[in-house]
Amino acid sequence: MIQSRPLTGGAECFLELTPMTVLDRMVLAVERVRQRLLRASRLLEQAGVAYAVVGGNAVAAWVATTDPSAVRNTQDVDLLIQADDLPRAIEALRQEGFIYRHAAGLDMFLDGPDARARDALHIVFAGQKIRPDYLEAAPDLEERQRLDEFYVLKLEALVRMKLTSFRRKDQVHLLDLIGVGLLDERWPARFPQTLAARLQELLDNPDS
Repeated sequence: MIQSRPLTGGAECFLELTPMTVLDRMVLAVERVRQRLLRASRLLEQAGVAYAVVGGNAVAAWVATTDPSAVRNTQDVDLLIQADDLPRAIEALRQEGFIYRHAAGLDMFLDGPDARARDALHIVFAGQKIRPDYLEAAPDLEERQRLDEFYVLKLEALVRMKLTSFRRKDQVHLLDLIGVGLLDERWPARFPQTLAARLQELLDNPDS
């Protein structure tokens, strides 16, 4: 975005072109992710492909139900679908320029020919392990619900995914859910022992 600003100098009046501000760039980055998520969900629904938003955007959606001011922006758009639906998803998403790629064991849709992997839809297959060493498989699509404009994993299934992967960013997402009161001391009992211990550690040490 180029903004014009009128300036005066002596008898002359001219326009100075100013570059996009840092705040403009921040807002635009968030809006691009939002539009990517909405475009993809609309196309999948039109094609009859069941899906659920997972990952950081799913966490943000749940946090927003309680405290919108605590929402953490994320660049990733992660979608859960059935593996058998991948061909239909490829055809549906192609309509608006998404380009399917399989690289390094990952399935993704780049948002255009010049897009980077971070500007992509990342696909997770329902009922399958994301990595062979994970304790739990990804949830089934029966564990989803609609939140306004798109489907998202139910909270318990989303927390189970985050506890299973338990990378640094997963821990941060879980702390976000704890911080707005969506997770508390009653939650560890819902999960197998190893996952319960991970959640209890975060509940006991939210600031560490």
